[in-house]
Amino acid sequence: MHKLNILIYGPESFKTTFNELKPYLKFNLTSNKKKLSNTPSDHDGIICFDENLSKNEIDEIRAKNCFKVLATLEPINNYKFFDYILKLPTSVKEFNDLIENIVAKEKFNKNSSIKIKSYLLDKNEKKLSHKNKFVILTEKEIQLLELFLKNSKPISKSEILSLVWKYSSDADTHTVETHIYRLRKKINNIFMDEEFILNSKDGYHL
Repeated sequence: MHKLNILIYGPESFKTTFNELKPYLKFNLTSNKKKLSNTPSDHDGIICFDENLSKNEIDEIRAKNCFKVLATLEPINNYKFFDYILKLPTSVKEFNDLIENIVAKEKFNKNSSIKIKSYLLDKNEKKLSHKNKFVILTEKEIQLLELFLKNSKPISKSEILSLVWKYSSDADTHTVETHIYRLRKKINNIFMDEEFILNSKDGYHL
């Protein structure tokens, strides 16, 4: 995983305090000296101080596609669009722990809801669901679905064998056919969907 890039936004005293912590942090810290709209969009999170945020600043923060932390000296109910609250003052350990917990939660939530056609794949529970029905999948079945999802074109049996089974000694193209047959049968038995996984002369696809 790449080292996280966290943007600090607030008054100079707030940014100075966090910048002094840089050598002890497990992630990259940058501070913004201009408008948020001029800030590069490649950061993973933003930490803002709750003092005197204007309506334009609030709108810009809300629009950011990253996790948002509100640093505050007192309990506060405003700005509910923030994902997390950082109570000040804080220690380096507490700050590092907060960011690590945020990343773990973000990763967990990302795995919890992967859309495949009209279905939802929950990798954490190994469950494929549609409306009020669901089917439990094996690890290999999940890998197959992820592979199909990442590729818009049909994938041949030999490619699937290489990418999912890594050419293990106990696998051949018959192994691929068997797993896809079982996966199709599972889905058809529960959802009555015979066209979830399609195949052509070029291979399998969704």
